[in-house]
Amino acid sequence: MVAELVRTWAAGWAVSRRTPQPLVRPWGVYLDVRGPGQVGRHVLPHATESAVRAAAASVSVPDTWLKVPAEPEGVEPWLPEGWVVDKEESGYLMAVDFRPTAPALPDGYTPATETRDGVTFLRVRDGAGALAAQGQMAVLGEAAVVDRVVTDPAHRRRGLGGYVMRALAQDALARGARRGVLGATDEGRALYETLGWTLRAPLAACVYRPYEVS
Repeated sequence: MVAELVRTWAAGWAVSRRTPQPLVRPWGVYLDVRGPGQVGRHVLPHATESAVRAAAASVSVPDTWLKVPAEPEGVEPWLPEGWVVDKEESGYLMAVDFRPTAPALPDGYTPATETRDGVTFLRVRDGAGALAAQGQMAVLGEAAVVDRVVTDPAHRRRGLGGYVMRALAQDALARGARRGVLGATDEGRALYETLGWTLRAPLAACVYRPYEVS
């Protein structure tokens, strides 16, 4: 089940971030990211030593990442020279079965929703028009991958993050999705758990940084 969720997450992440379609590899999939600090990422559905070692051995370009559904401490001994575990970028794979809700937005805020190329973008602005919170979501059949949910520090603790998540869930249901998947940080996990999302696996983030090895 975790492997299926990982594959869904990787596919939805690619749609959400507008990267090329994932390339199938023997150990999982590869996403061609070409972003600052991230050339690409290998996403592994199974956390096995052989899969991690094979994926790492295929990499020759610095700032290429591995995402593995395992505790960072468990993956670290399997990494060859030049690889490091980035604990700040490690997180959690979470999922939920969507249910109808009634998203309520605090007074003084206005939402705007736009869907482009299969991705729904939700932005919440304050009375002055400044961006207060946002999130986006890619729908893949019966699954939806939620991504980039952020609340501006000046607008936190007002329920905006919960509103964004509930509103995206409602949109997903309207588009035929029944399950949500996402990759969460420590801070995000705390919010999502209050909304019914459950932890399915840790996500270790590993990166090839030979220039950091003395």
